Amino acid sequence: MVFPLVNLTINGSSRDSLTKQLYEQLRLTILSGSVAPGTRLPSSRDLAEQLGLSRNTIMAAYEQLVAEAYLESKVGAGTFVVKNLPDAFLRAQQLLSSGPPSTYGRTRTSRRQISKRGHTLATASVGLRDHIKRPRAFQTGLPDIHAFPFKLWAQMASRRYRDQVEELLHYPDPAGYVPLREEIVNYLSTTRGVRCKTEQVIIVNGSQQALDLSARILLNDGDVACVEDPGYLGSLAAIRGSEATVLPIPIDAEGFDVDVARERAPHAKLISVTPSRQYPLGVTMSLVRRLELLNWASDIDAWILEDDYDSEYRYKGFPLAALQGLDTEGRVIYIGTFSKLMFPSLRLGYMVVPPDFVESFTSAHAVTDRGSSWLHQSVMAEFIAEGHFTRHVRKMRTLYAQRQAALVAAAHRYLKGILDVRPEDAGMHLVGRMPEGWSDVRASKLVAGAGIETEALSSFSIETRNHHGLLLGYTGVTEPEIEDGVRTMAKALGGFTGA
Repeated sequence: MVFPLVNLTINGSSRDSLTKQLYEQLRLTILSGSVAPGTRLPSSRDLAEQLGLSRNTIMAAYEQLVAEAYLESKVGAGTFVVKNLPDAFLRAQQLLSSGPPSTYGRTRTSRRQISKRGHTLATASVGLRDHIKRPRAFQTGLPDIHAFPFKLWAQMASRRYRDQVEELLHYPDPAGYVPLREEIVNYLSTTRGVRCKTEQVIIVNGSQQALDLSARILLNDGDVACVEDPGYLGSLAAIRGSEATVLPIPIDAEGFDVDVARERAPHAKLISVTPSRQYPLGVTMSLVRRLELLNWASDIDAWILEDDYDSEYRYKGFPLAALQGLDTEGRVIYIGTFSKLMFPSLRLGYMVVPPDFVESFTSAHAVTDRGSSWLHQSVMAEFIAEGHFTRHVRKMRTLYAQRQAALVAAAHRYLKGILDVRPEDAGMHLVGRMPEGWSDVRASKLVAGAGIETEALSSFSIETRNHHGLLLGYTGVTEPEIEDGVRTMAKALGGFTGA
């Protein structure tokens, strides 16, 4: 029997390599029963000429199929489909020949469903982005990686590999690298008013893992959890993933509305807040409101998750001390991250947990991923200890303040009547408010078509429908890029009437 070459179609524009495409098509041809066992394949030279491919590509595909027992090679005779396919291959052949592949796929999938929790996690909106080589205006939450001292970081990492290679190769402590935890304690006590000991600090892979761990450990199915509305989608996803009942609480000028929460959630088990700078609105929770929140949590015996995601970027005055520093009952779990201060792929965050729960959180962390990169933790510890971290944050604070001012000025020039963009004392993004009745979702799609990335403010809401605007991140792009981005937005929204 002659091997059916008509079945082989190679697409030069496919993301898959030529070798992979050829391998997959030969494999499926064999499994579908289109070719009989023992059929001789064309020589690698002949097939290369017929398909217009290199001989190395053909030989690589053949060798893989030989290794997987689809083909057998006979010296001096050629390459053949194996005569005795294993039972697993024969069953696959029967299934494939019983109907079209699409029918087969639907039938099998309908019998196997992911769990309710799995579906909740898989469908959660957490702002995932495609891989990018350079940030676009106006993505949120992205630091300027080009301003980071990578040469210094690389030198420090190189020293670690040279001097501590054996330590780096062992499993990391799930609680984290002790010198880094010690540096975090010193840093938080002096800059954020956090009160803790080294053993209370647990190093995690970013704040999202801290939120996920907290929800898993503190919430049972059906427990009530209060979240800010509008609020951070990552926190919402983590809580929903624990199958808790989510109760959205509106934000006013002082932050999380405790009076509304008291009325709506008298038996709440968990309260998730961003008091230093509410995400996405940018409101700072007042001291009076913080004390009210702590008193209410005490009354109902609830936990508080304090996500302090970007408090370092304050451009005027000093931030209020962390909520955790006001807590006298061990109810607050404080969460911080280095990803927005250093570079996103660092994936280092930390949480401060009450002393009685250190062992529980550490054990749970060990179950999920055994711990964070030992190399990154050790370099980060030295980076802080030698003063580089403080200098870098100070430098970026000045740079970002200039970029915020550039964004506000450009918006006033080009977006008057469309977006009301006002300066803020802190943060990595501004909210451009839209006229009442306008669709921020529609506006976001229009500017996306022009190559500008924004997030619709209303997409962060659960129940509230009175917040409309666009989130404009300014930290990851330069001032000329900010100017160009605003002009592009103005053109894209020039004929926009709000519908």
